Amino acid sequence: MVSFAPTKAFKTVMPKINPIVSFLLVLTAILTLVFFSHTYLLNYFGHSQYGNLIVTSYWVNAALAAFIYIPLFLFKNRLKNNIGYLFIGGSFLKFTFFFILFYPSYRADGEMDKLEFAAFFVPYAICLVVETVFTSIMLKKLDKNPL
Repeated sequence: MVSFAPTKAFKTVMPKINPIVSFLLVLTAILTLVFFSHTYLLNYFGHSQYGNLIVTSYWVNAALAAFIYIPLFLFKNRLKNNIGYLFIGGSFLKFTFFFILFYPSYRADGEMDKLEFAAFFVPYAICLVVETVFTSIMLKKLDKNPL
């Protein structure tokens, strides 16, 4: 079974960092790396590097990930039994933003192509994975320290 808990080496290098700060640092680092890789590949293959609202997509997905994770963490003790439902509600919120902010622009020409889909889905997927990992760690710690 794969464990998402930080290793002992990680704990000695980064002792007692606030989990919210840790989440934001990891999210920012990974999204920055993926964003520059994504735009480099777009440019390399001759596509518009900053088209399809890609910058907005990365910013909106990062902001929504923070907006979802931070309250979950802050209210984890009160909401322990509902964190899963709230997490799923966060995904619903992200799709709502997609349909309000991005979908009209992507469908303006009558179809949504692969590059438009990737411009939204790549940062969405990255944020979802980071949120899932950090929420899993948070829940494991709650199980170890019951109220």
